[in-house]
Amino acid sequence: MSNESTPGSGRADPDLLPSQPAARHRSEHRSVLLRYADQVVGAAADLLALAIPSDCVGCGAEDHQLCPHCSRQVRRLTAEPFRAEAAAPALTDVDGRILLPVVAAGVYREELAQALLSFKRHGQHRLRKCLGRALADAVRTATGDRQHVVLVPVPTSSAAYLARGFSPVHLLLAEAVRQLPGAVMQDVLAKSTPGGIRPAGGQKGLDRGDRARRVRGSMAVRRRARGTVAGTRCIIVDDVLTTGSTLSEAARALHRDGARVAGAVVLAATRPPVSGSLDGAS
Repeated sequence: MSNESTPGSGRADPDLLPSQPAARHRSEHRSVLLRYADQVVGAAADLLALAIPSDCVGCGAEDHQLCPHCSRQVRRLTAEPFRAEAAAPALTDVDGRILLPVVAAGVYREELAQALLSFKRHGQHRLRKCLGRALADAVRTATGDRQHVVLVPVPTSSAAYLARGFSPVHLLLAEAVRQLPGAVMQDVLAKSTPGGIRPAGGQKGLDRGDRARRVRGSMAVRRRARGTVAGTRCIIVDDVLTTGSTLSEAARALHRDGARVAGAVVLAATRPPVSGSLDGAS
């Protein structure tokens, strides 16, 4: 892949672009004290936004992380979640058979791309609310009225976590779960390096085959979480869908631990839907 491209081009995975540290929380905390601290951090971020005006990430309007117009545009771009796996080579067989159904909240372009990129770089609290709402809508579309579905976030690498200070997927999914009564998030996956240390650098500049080889064997169920999702219907959650290699590897790791992977949900897909059909979404 080339270096950072325009958000609408779909040529670069935003997770591979440079990032800056911001928030300190990886996911929802079980401790009441830590959950309270998380709420305090969010409130402090809102107060800081008032004290130190920022520009809208979409249009540059002053005093808004996301101005009302761009916020409406994000809602418009995520108003109709769609099936996206057909455009991801790693998620369909050579004969076109679907290996893993995926529902995307929207296409990675325009204000949605700008908001997601900015959130991943800086972790703004207000963007978290807007994007989390869109992700929640996509989860509802994927699960329908089904109950007892566990939402499993794709893990971030240690290097990315240390660089940012937080995991974007975990924060967005935690926000989505707040809007999904009865939803359960289980952070059971972790990055692994079987057979030694992987080469330095991310997936930037790698073609589709190299990306697939790079992620193969890169995830596993955490040692202390093994068996906790065995026999459970799971939905994998990630932020951006490109080739589908990451989701495929996450599904492999969960299947290996006995989970029943029903599909996946992403906030944005880099390619528009092949069709608007949601038939077969589960």
